[in-house]
Amino acid sequence: MAMTLPSSRGTLTPDRPLADLTWLRVGGPAEWLFQPADRDDLAAFLAALPADVPVFPMGVGSNLIVRDGGIRGVVIRLGRGFNAISVEGRRVRAGAAALDAHVARKAAEAGLDLSFLRTIPGAVGGAVRMNAGCYGSYTADHFVEATVVMRDGSVRVFGPDEMGFAYRSSALPAGAVVTEAVFEAPVGDPAALEAKMAEQIAKRDASQPVKDRSAGSTFRNPAGFSSTGRADDVHDLKAWKLIDGAGLRGARRGGAQMSEKHPNFLINAGGATAADLEELGEDVRKRVFQISGLTLEWEIMRVGEKAPEADA
Repeated sequence: MAMTLPSSRGTLTPDRPLADLTWLRVGGPAEWLFQPADRDDLAAFLAALPADVPVFPMGVGSNLIVRDGGIRGVVIRLGRGFNAISVEGRRVRAGAAALDAHVARKAAEAGLDLSFLRTIPGAVGGAVRMNAGCYGSYTADHFVEATVVMRDGSVRVFGPDEMGFAYRSSALPAGAVVTEAVFEAPVGDPAALEAKMAEQIAKRDASQPVKDRSAGSTFRNPAGFSSTGRADDVHDLKAWKLIDGAGLRGARRGGAQMSEKHPNFLINAGGATAADLEELGEDVRKRVFQISGLTLEWEIMRVGEKAPEADA
């Protein structure tokens, strides 16, 4: 029996392919893709959506493998109505769909240092949910509050304590959708901040496969981290070194490959399926464990169902 969805002012699309919305360009369709008109539209839709219908908030698909069988329920993707960026003193308010790089640049223009966001490939909603970080700075370090539409349609404001930030994670409930976040930043000289970000971009481009289809770092560094999500330098192990040490730089499965340039980057080298990518990642985890005794944890989120033939 077909699922009946609430009416909305936004756009509802059935059986929407998701591969073109992810950086890896793989994956099956969403049963429904919902693009709300604004926060009120999103809240009303979720309030009226039956509680047993799964909801998955999706950002720009930069850190995501959608499995080949697609995603059941409703995938929510925020668009133009959720990408505003404004500066209020030392605080930057950004919609969840605003790209991290745009937030960093806008802040720098106002003399505020959120430069760590410049090279993070994603949007604000994902940065908040996953406590994104780079160059020793984390979202948790600058986070003031986030406006969140809960699965039941209620709207809440989460402060740092409610977010429960940890390394590359938060305690945000499943089905909750971040719509906006506020950050506080140290003051800096705009020209100096631009130069700093240009240096970061050059460093990234020299060491990472930015021209390949990837989803950023595949596995978390197996280090110790404090409750705020900051690194504890006592155990400063790098995932790429463990993968390299296991002889897996350039390893392949179907169209999937561990990058020759940076072995912690899983890439679609051409014609990969989501199963190719995920299975190669699992091969890497198994081999690294055999060699080092350490278990790599996925940083890339894997969602949805395997294709029926993959279960046979």
